[in-house]
Amino acid sequence: MYSIAELQEKIQDALSCLAFNENPEELYEPINYVLLLGGKRMRPVLLLLGCDLFGGNISKAISPALGIEVFHNFTLLHDDIMDNAPLRRLKPTVHNKWNISIAILSGDAMLIEAYKLMMKVENHQLRQVMDIFNDTAILVCEGQQLDMNYETKKQVTIHDYLEMISMKTAVLLGASLQIGALISGADFKDTQHLYNFGKYLGIAFQLQDDILDVYGDKNKFGKQVGGDIISNKKTYLLLKALELEKDNNTNSLVELFNDKNIPPEEKVEAVTSIFNLLKVRDFAQEEIQSFYDKAMKEIAEINLPEDRKSVLVSFSKTLMVREI
Repeated sequence: MYSIAELQEKIQDALSCLAFNENPEELYEPINYVLLLGGKRMRPVLLLLGCDLFGGNISKAISPALGIEVFHNFTLLHDDIMDNAPLRRLKPTVHNKWNISIAILSGDAMLIEAYKLMMKVENHQLRQVMDIFNDTAILVCEGQQLDMNYETKKQVTIHDYLEMISMKTAVLLGASLQIGALISGADFKDTQHLYNFGKYLGIAFQLQDDILDVYGDKNKFGKQVGGDIISNKKTYLLLKALELEKDNNTNSLVELFNDKNIPPEEKVEAVTSIFNLLKVRDFAQEEIQSFYDKAMKEIAEINLPEDRKSVLVSFSKTLMVREI
C-alpha cells in the first residue's frame, strides 16, 4: 500500500497540473489561489486511500479525488463569504483579496469543475459514484444552512448540533472513502462500513476544530481564533456551556451574546473564561473520543487483514492530533 505522504504527493502533483489558465483571469485566478493555499488534502487522500485499501488502481481515482478537493474548497470559499471570515490558512480569504462578487462566481465555477472531475470514472461506476456525490453535496448545503440558522435560533440542542456537523463536514469524509472503495471494486457492505468510519471520524474532527477555534495558536490554526464566538456560532463548546449554566441557574453567556456593544476581542476573552470555568473543553474531548471509538468499530468490521487497514488507522490518529 501507498503511504499517506506518497498519496499527498500524488494529490499535490495533480493539483499543480490542474492549474486554470483560462480567461477571464478574474474568474480563474481566485480558483488557483484557493486550491494552492495548502492543507492536509485530507479528503482526496482519503479517496485514494479507500481505493488503495482494496487493491484498486489509484490512477483511476486521481480525477475524482481532485473533484472532491475542488468541491471542498468551493464550499470553503462560499462559507468564508457567509461567515465574513478574514483568513483562510493564514492568508486573506478570496472575498477579501478580490471582492464578494468574484468570490461567488469563482466558487460557482469550482462546483462545475468538481462535477467534470468526478465524472472521470469508468462508465459502469459513473451512476453510483455520482449518486453518492450528489447526495453528499446536498447534505453539505443543508448542513451549512442549519449552521447559519442556529446562529439566531434560540433553542438548539447538542444533538441538533452533532446532526448538523455530520451533514456539513463529516459526510464528505465518508463519501470520499466510499467513492474510492467503489472505484476499486469493493463490495457494498465494506464500502458502507468505510463510509460510517469516515463520518464518525469527521464528527470527531469537527469537534476538535471547535476546540481549536477557541484555544488554537493563531500562528498555526490558519483561521481567526475566536471567530465562532464573534459570529455567535453555536458550537459544541457553547451549547455545553449553556446547558451547564442552565443547570446552575446562571446566564452569563446569554448576557454576553445579547450585548451588541462589546468589542470582539473582549467578547472572546469573556466567553473563553466562562468555558474554562465550566471545563467544557474536557466534555468536548470526551465526545471526540466517543466518536473516534465508533469509527474504530466500523473499520474493525471491514473484511480485510489488519495490516492492510493499518495505514488508514494511522492516518485517522494523525487527524486527531492537531496543535492547540
